[in-house]
Amino acid sequence: MRDDHRELRLFLYLAQTLNFGRTSLDCHVSPATLTRTVQRLETDLGHRLFDRGPRGVSLTVEGHRFRVYAVQALELWRAYREEHPDPAELTGRLAVFATVTACQAILPDLLAPFRAAHPQVRLDLRTGDAAAALARLDEGEVDVAVAGIPARLPEPLVSRTVAVTELVFVTARDRPSPGLDGPFVLPHRGLVRDAADRWFRARGTTPDVACEPDGHEGLLTLVALGCGTGVVPRLVLEHSAVRDRLSVVPADPLPEAFPIGLCVRRADLRRPTVAALWSLTDRQAMA
Repeated sequence: MRDDHRELRLFLYLAQTLNFGRTSLDCHVSPATLTRTVQRLETDLGHRLFDRGPRGVSLTVEGHRFRVYAVQALELWRAYREEHPDPAELTGRLAVFATVTACQAILPDLLAPFRAAHPQVRLDLRTGDAAAALARLDEGEVDVAVAGIPARLPEPLVSRTVAVTELVFVTARDRPSPGLDGPFVLPHRGLVRDAADRWFRARGTTPDVACEPDGHEGLLTLVALGCGTGVVPRLVLEHSAVRDRLSVVPADPLPEAFPIGLCVRRADLRRPTVAALWSLTDRQAMA
């Protein structure tokens, strides 16, 4: 079935990234198509949704109002389509966000029972920066996120732990005198960066930070190139294409363990597709 709400989804993604180029790449549309979509929406609404200036892109006041509408409209549409279906014959779409590593290491086992039980549900898989996972879920862009779980989960969200991985320090295998004296390659933001910062504070040190990439995969590439010592979940290291060029640096203690959870909006547990996935993962956890 044709997705009648594609324009709203593109708008919401652009409203989050505020970057036309990134939105075009991530949503698999041409820059021209994305620009036309925004122009068409602005023409239909009679208002500008975005300001484009030398400092970048920002939402206008009307853009902020329209984002609220778009989130609600998509929620109502999903609720309408999924109202009281036969659980054995679920249809529709389930949008799932996960990092590249989670796609490889966690999702095949996590989603296999759901796929077997409900083959008519179309899985829409999105990948990207782990640090943005919960924001994309909270804003209604996706239905489910597999992501690191913070100590305090936003109140509208609920999570279930599906894996736990330790955080490890890594450096280039051929780097002379590797150790924990720096320089360091640390994530620009997110739970891993928060855990690393707490580890350094506990030691009473301030790290010499050489690079701050957005994603774990990019971080490991910089470490493999000899830019410094990095910190990543061991799960990411084990599935990295550059793992043979890296060595784990012993640390005692290691940074705290990193829980990975299946996260959904609490209100969406009433939706049949989300409830079905949640129920199946509960059975997996008890098995």
